[in-house]
Amino acid sequence: MDPEGWDEPLSIAILLALVASLFTATSSVAQRVAAAPAPGEISFSWRLVLFLVRRPVWFLGILCMIAGFLFQLAALQGGELSLVQPVIATELLFVFAYLAVRNRDRVHARDWVAGVAMAVGLGAFLFLADPSGGSALHATGWLWLISGSATFAAAGAMAALSSVPWRGRRPSAARRAALLSVAAGIAWGFVAAVIKELSSHVGQGAYAVFTNWSPYVLILTGAAAMFLVTNAFQAGPLAASQPGLTIADPVVASLLGVAVFGEHLRTGPLHLTGEAIAVAVLATGVILLSRSPLIQASEVASGPPPATPRPGVRAAPAPPSPVTSRPPAPVEQAAVAERAARPAARHRFSVGRSDGHRAGSAPARDCRASSGRSETG
Repeated sequence: MDPEGWDEPLSIAILLALVASLFTATSSVAQRVAAAPAPGEISFSWRLVLFLVRRPVWFLGILCMIAGFLFQLAALQGGELSLVQPVIATELLFVFAYLAVRNRDRVHARDWVAGVAMAVGLGAFLFLADPSGGSALHATGWLWLISGSATFAAAGAMAALSSVPWRGRRPSAARRAALLSVAAGIAWGFVAAVIKELSSHVGQGAYAVFTNWSPYVLILTGAAAMFLVTNAFQAGPLAASQPGLTIADPVVASLLGVAVFGEHLRTGPLHLTGEAIAVAVLATGVILLSRSPLIQASEVASGPPPATPRPGVRAAPAPPSPVTSRPPAPVEQAAVAERAARPAARHRFSVGRSDGHRAGSAPARDCRASSGRSETG
């Protein structure tokens, strides 16, 4: 960075990264709308993919993701990984902007403060860290093998923890979404590093691109990251999934930029302290904005519909409502007791009549018998 500010290539890289962030934000919204109504029992199953391909909005998300990839590829050609990826991670601001345009009356002052905190934290981190240097020539095969294994081992551990019971109970939807989003963010950080590798071969022609390993690894790792983020969006609310995705992605990408490509960040004590504070401000803004009432309201609108029983499976009875389960009033109790007493009274009356008839018939027979004896005598 020269004394008068950003030079032209870095300015273009930041602009391209912002456009990529706009497309990835659109992709996130579309994928969330597509995945939210999916039944819970198809989570972490390829049946979830079969569910999504029947929803047109999911294809909109895929197209936006491809467009974001192309702009990210262009940005990484002129900028460092530790510079471009944190800018792309601001997609949450665009998600909030989408929702704010549709629901202006639900935007609170706290939401604007959170958005400003994200922008200020990101700008401060990039200014203090001043990413520079780095080259694809620094990335050896062993570095890629070690970094890839470590990255996806961490992502797999997070995904496995999302299904581990906690204190004897199944993990909540928010916990599953949070852990899966961290796993997805870690995977996307590695995908960004592979895109950086691919960008170094684009200028050498198609033969150099397709004879390199990066496009094929990009397809595999991108599919795995896509699978994780789709399950994160399906598992729980956006307020739980977006923070981990937004924070883990640029952090992992920046670490890989330093470790694999040899990029340089300022590491003096004052710079490290300032960078840590900037990241904390950025993370606070992400968490606050993810918990915005505006985003919470969008969750209700795009939530799953009521479950319908499968053929041959009896639906569970609905719990009694508070109105029908209240105890009857004293007047109602008296009416019920009176109705219950009427059949019993009629039964006793009929029994008494029958007994009286039978009891009265015996003296009559005795009288007729005695009368007959007297006439005979």
